[in-house]
Amino acid sequence: MFNLDTFKTYSRAVAFGAVAISAIAFAGPAKAAPVQLFPFFQPLPPMAAPQPLQPYQPYQAPTYQTAPSEDQDAVEMPARFRRQTVSYATREAPGTIIIDTPNTYLYYVLGNGQALRYGIGVGRDGFTWSGIQSVSKKAEWPDWTPPPEMIARQPYLPRHMAGGPGNPLGARAMYLGGTIYRIHGTNAPETIGKHVSSGCIRMTNQDVTDLYSRVNVGTKVIVLPMSERRADLGAATR
Repeated sequence: MFNLDTFKTYSRAVAFGAVAISAIAFAGPAKAAPVQLFPFFQPLPPMAAPQPLQPYQPYQAPTYQTAPSEDQDAVEMPARFRRQTVSYATREAPGTIIIDTPNTYLYYVLGNGQALRYGIGVGRDGFTWSGIQSVSKKAEWPDWTPPPEMIARQPYLPRHMAGGPGNPLGARAMYLGGTIYRIHGTNAPETIGKHVSSGCIRMTNQDVTDLYSRVNVGTKVIVLPMSERRADLGAATR
């Protein structure tokens, strides 16, 4: 049987639902997030404000620590041991090296009564020697291998030391014939003018580098004995 009251109640509910749906339909688009048609494209970040231009700065190369100089002779040498040209009377040919052991000088004969004179260190008491040899080999920043005789006297010495600023042979070495002796530089320039070595001839690194540039393999070397003490030969010419 048709119930009029039930039909009216149902009609009101339907009408209320329609009104609610319409309200949602009109309000929904205003609150919903916009639909991204291409979600794989990311939005660009906001652009930063332009920075003021900086004044031009010229390029400056970075600084590096320099390698040790070949001349580490920081000790102030007495004037008589500084390299200088002196009057020197000799019959030896130009280019000859004469070691004045007693006076701790090395002369490089120039000819015409002149020679270059260098201050040197020589063998200590009991280790000096004399004779005539020739330069058999030249080496820059030589390695040092102490001979067996030296090892026997000083067993604490290294058996081998690579060349370099800390090496006792210094910047250059000129080997004398088949002997164990050399004319070489030193990392102890304060020993120039003294009798301190085991027979080798020491020079400052600066002086041995200069002599090395003048000397060839085969150069004659005369080593005077301690007993042949000669006066200082001549004044410096420059």
